Amino acid sequence: MSKKIAVIGSGSWGVGISILLNNNGYDPYIWSFDENEAKNINEKRECIFLPGIKLDENIKCSTKFEDVIPDSKFILIVTPSKFFRSTIQKFKHLVKPEQHIVICSKGLEDGTLKTLAEVSEDELPLNKVGILSGPSHAEEVARNLPTTIVLCSKHDELIEDLQDIFMSPVFRVYTSKDVIGVEVGGAIKNIMALACGIAAGMGYGDNTFAALITRGLAEISRLGEKMGGERATFYGLTGLGDLIVTCLSQHSRNRRAGYLIGQGKTVDEAVKEVGMVVESITATQVAKKIIDKYDVETPIINAVYKVLFEGEDARKMVEQLMTREKRTEE
Repeated sequence: MSKKIAVIGSGSWGVGISILLNNNGYDPYIWSFDENEAKNINEKRECIFLPGIKLDENIKCSTKFEDVIPDSKFILIVTPSKFFRSTIQKFKHLVKPEQHIVICSKGLEDGTLKTLAEVSEDELPLNKVGILSGPSHAEEVARNLPTTIVLCSKHDELIEDLQDIFMSPVFRVYTSKDVIGVEVGGAIKNIMALACGIAAGMGYGDNTFAALITRGLAEISRLGEKMGGERATFYGLTGLGDLIVTCLSQHSRNRRAGYLIGQGKTVDEAVKEVGMVVESITATQVAKKIIDKYDVETPIINAVYKVLFEGEDARKMVEQLMTREKRTEE
């Protein structure tokens, strides 16, 4: 079997995964839409999103899909969710049925409200699909810090192959077959990270973060079950685990954007200052449509939506959340 693995996306996670694969004895070939990023990887052996990390000479990058896709048994897609379908459409003519798709992005598609696995199946119906998700900041994976994630697919043989490829002494891979649950958990947790950031920006403390994480998890599992996910999935790595790391970590761009909004910056100003795609913005828009479709009670997500898209004051939203009618915990 060829050791070449295609990695579609040259952001921090695409490069972080490439470092892991290289350390595991594979030949990652990254696709980037940006000539400067490709040049940095190929010539300077660095990624601007991972300062201080030197890349091995074996890691290559190109702006041409024709260099990256052929001869790769596995095609890892690590693009922002809003570009997921359009990116596949640009390279799908090169893909053969025996090549497998591994989704490393997190999100849901606006408009169709589909999971990324469903989008992949739309565009590449002959190719098996797997999903890699869980608490895994690229900055720490790139530095070989112990990380544990979930690998999900409907195909047992694909799960086994991918588990062998990714597993290492610093990267442990659990498996699941709950494709919807894994994807929903990975997408919606970004909204809660934004909420925690807003709270931090307003000067709130640990009690508030604990409340947002705990009640946020209840909303994620409630919504995910309505969409067809399994409740237990949301209390595992791709639910609770990812929620904790994204809500509390200094590496989280979603929390960082929320922090800036909590300090009084506009959404556009916050996104610009973060300097990378903030998935929670799109996730909140899509989640609100899904919530309305399934008629699910999600007060935190609703409050975030009002702050982002209806100009509501964040402190007012906190007051409304805290003074909702009395109820039991569930």
